[in-house]
Amino acid sequence: MKNIERFQSAARENGYCKADEYESGSVVWFTQMPPDGGGEIRKRLCIDSLTDSVTVFWQTVPAKLNSKTFRTVSTLEEWFGSISGQIVPPM
Repeated sequence: MKNIERFQSAARENGYCKADEYESGSVVWFTQMPPDGGGEIRKRLCIDSLTDSVTVFWQTVPAKLNSKTFRTVSTLEEWFGSISGQIVPPM
C-alpha cells in the first residue's frame, strides 16, 4: 500500500487523470487522453492497492488489447520515459 500515492503521482505527471466513474474498492482507474484528441492510442491505467501494483492497458489494432504490469514506481517511471513520444510501447 505504500506505493499507491507514488503510483498516482507518477500517473498524473505523465498525462493521466483519474477516471472517478471507475473507482471501486481497492482499484483506482486513470485514463490518458490523446494530446490532440485525434488518432493516438488512448491508454488506461489501473492502480490496485491489494497487489500494490499498476497495470497499463492500450489497444494497438482493433480487438488487440495489450497490458503491462509494474510492481515498483521506478519501473513504471522508466517505462513512461521509454515510450515518450511513441504511440505504441515497445514489447
